[in-house]
Formats: sequence, C-alpha cells, structure tokens
Amino acid sequence: VKMGVQLIALRCSGYNNINIKYAKDKIKIVRVPAYSPSAIAEYTIALLLTLNRKINKAYIRTREGNFSLEGLLGFNLEHKTIGIIGTGRIAKILIRILKGFNMNIIAYDKYPDNKVSQELGFEYVSLDTLYRISDIISLNCPLTPETKYMINRSSMNLMKDGVTIINTGRGALIDSVDLVEALKDHKVGAAALDVYEEESEYFFEDFSNDIVEDDILARLLSFNNVLITSHQAFFTEEAVKEIAKVTLNNIAFFNKDEIQNEVFYTCDDNNCYIKD
Repeated sequence: VKMGVQLIALRCSGYNNINIKYAKDKIKIVRVPAYSPSAIAEYTIALLLTLNRKINKAYIRTREGNFSLEGLLGFNLEHKTIGIIGTGRIAKILIRILKGFNMNIIAYDKYPDNKVSQELGFEYVSLDTLYRISDIISLNCPLTPETKYMINRSSMNLMKDGVTIINTGRGALIDSVDLVEALKDHKVGAAALDVYEEESEYFFEDFSNDIVEDDILARLLSFNNVLITSHQAFFTEEAVKEIAKVTLNNIAFFNKDEIQNEVFYTCDDNNCYIKD
C-alpha cells in the first residue's frame, strides 16, 4: 500500500499466499480461477497410475537392462473406492475420467452439489466416512484455515491401512511430518505429491548439485513409495496460454466499473473467508 499498489494479479487459482486480511479495503485481488482444470485432472490420473503401477521405477530399471518384475506389483483400480475431497471444476473432470475405470467414487465438499453428483454418479459422504472407506484419497480442495493440515495423524488413523494419497491441491493440506511417520509405520501405503508446504524454497529451481536442506522433503524423497513432482500438474501449452490471456484481461479491467475474476472475502477478528 505504501508503494501505491492497488491491484494484485495472481496468475493462479489459489490465493493462500496473499494476506487477504491486510489487503481488505486497500488492495484489489484478481486471479485465474480455471486456466485448465482438465490439465490438473489428467495429471492426477497420471500420478495415480504411475504410483500404483511403479511406471517410474520400471522406466529407470529397463534403461539399465533390468527387466525383472520384482517390486513392481500394483493393484486394479476397478472396483476400488476413491475419495475425492473438494468437488470443484478440477474434481468434476477427474470424476468423469475415473468413471471409465469403473471405480466406486465418493466425495466430500463443504458445499455439496447434489445435482452434479446425480449426473456423474458419485456419492457425497461425511469426511470421516471418506477417510474410513477409501482405498485412494485425492485432495482437490483449496487451502483455507479450515483445511490446513486436514490430513494429519488423527485423520490418517481413521484411514484404511495402506491407503494411497494423491495431492494436486496445496501442500499444506497435509501435515508433512505426520505423513512421514504414517509412511514409516505403513499406515499410508503410498503417496503422490505435486505440491509441498515449503515448496517455494525448492520447486521450479535446479538443486541437482546441492543438498536438500529441508529434512522433511529429503525424507519424503527417500521413500520408494512416494512420488514427488514440482507443482507441474497445470503445466500444459493450453494452460500457460490461458493463464497469460486471463491475467492480462484481469489487469485491463482494473480501471473499469467491473473487475473480472476478483476475489471477494469477508473478515472477522481471526480469519478471512472467501465468498466467491
């Protein structure tokens, strides 16, 4: 504000990296709400298939002349139960894809869309029920004070032994320290993470000649049943073009009566809550 900033233009859909309580009534915030939900939904499937069928391991192994199947056993997705947390644009596309695998799909959302659940053929359940009966859990919800660390030791204790967790949402949806412990004692069977709560220190940069000083990230990278990618689920030609187009359009509308894709919110003494 002191430097005359009137608008913050986010090139993403998430807004958890903005102090919206400070910005209230001072700075307008705009975002790109849906640059390519298909890209992220498709990538979620890619992570699930790669993690389950150990495709990444098989690729490396065969390039070295090792054609053994030892350690590559996966499981059929057909008839397995997958729990989707958050049923926004991305999740709806994800569910359509998952129907092709003949999976049992359940979901949790604070604001359920019962019309869509009937159209797509999935069932809304309570969060505890989703934890208890899902073979696979996919996180597709925003990061809010309410959802921060929603995947923690307490919630993981409710889950099936050997559950698979996929996170293409936000890193801090998962308590990474608790995840490490759950992986060590085999409560969590496998995890695929395209996001990490401290990713800003590492993701999008090349540290191949350095030591990863984040002990939790280093520990996660050491597990052979954990797949980590550097926040690339969105990264398609179509998405990058859409991000640029919408961002520039948002800025162009700044001096007009109606600002496109503005983030609306209300604040109380403790937190701010998004209204859009």
